[in-house]
Amino acid sequence: MSRAEDTEILEYARQRGAIVLTLDADFHAILASSNAVGPSVIRIRQEGLDATAVFRLVETVLAWFSEDLASGCMITVKPPKISRHKLPVISH
Repeated sequence: MSRAEDTEILEYARQRGAIVLTLDADFHAILASSNAVGPSVIRIRQEGLDATAVFRLVETVLAWFSEDLASGCMITVKPPKISRHKLPVISH
């Protein structure tokens, strides 16, 4: 999927009940603007992590937010905090 459009990746994940893990803000923007209910997306906003650090970070996010991720949410990991927004995102 390295050459797929963001919308194709989201649809692929949605059909399979998968979670998208990304560094890209576009996935959150697409979900928010389309009032989508899934798939869940975890965006990591921390550079310079090695594979072990990414694994530990994702493991923590999955443990803390498993129910939200199962029902549809967008998570942003930006030290020192992790933010979560349930889907669909309702804008006023």
